[in-house]
Amino acid sequence: MTEYPWVSLFSGGKDSSWALYRALEAGHPVERLVTVHPEGDSYMYHTPATHLAGLAAESIGIDLLDVSPGDFAADEAAESGAQGDRELEPLERALESLADEWGGIGGVTAGAVESEYQTSRIEAMCDRLDAELFAPLWQREPRALADAMLDAGFEIRIVQVAAYGLDESWLGRTLDADALADLEALNEEYGVHLLGEGGEFETFVTDGPHMARRIELTYDTVWAGDRGHIEVTDARLAE
Repeated sequence: MTEYPWVSLFSGGKDSSWALYRALEAGHPVERLVTVHPEGDSYMYHTPATHLAGLAAESIGIDLLDVSPGDFAADEAAESGAQGDRELEPLERALESLADEWGGIGGVTAGAVESEYQTSRIEAMCDRLDAELFAPLWQREPRALADAMLDAGFEIRIVQVAAYGLDESWLGRTLDADALADLEALNEEYGVHLLGEGGEFETFVTDGPHMARRIELTYDTVWAGDRGHIEVTDARLAE
């Protein structure tokens, strides 16, 4: 039986990076990373710092396929379900092209944790592509997941925050044991999700066991009163 290549839905954030790492650890033949670059807010995709995905792919050693933000546009009048379906279309077209090139796609990795909205759409897409869905974070206990990432050697930086209790000091902070303890306190006080699953914060992985070279970032912080993000001024692979 032919084993077709796999693709990994990849933003450079902790969840998609963990799904990729676990797939590689399991021996799945991931031959392409696929990054969608949405313009503005998105129902389906991680949005901050996706322009750094190419650098991460270089460190990982797997080719990256960029899906252009011009392939779809947000429609503020659209119902959320319809908008999510529209956002999925350019990704599915890109995967169909890969399936044509390879003769088929064996599997797709996804970093979904709790979002039925995203997962149901990706699962339906995989069914249409006759590909396996590999979602190792799905419905896992958040603290256990966070601990597993840190134990594996992931270096995770917080690149965007948008939740009560998360101030400017969190921008650029490393998600380590101390940060997790602070997040647990914020979860009890304000309901902040330990993994930022509700969009409370977004991340970028700068190092891990699946990466040959660490990514070094230089950045400014941009704060807008109750939310903010880092503006990367330089990014490079460490020597």
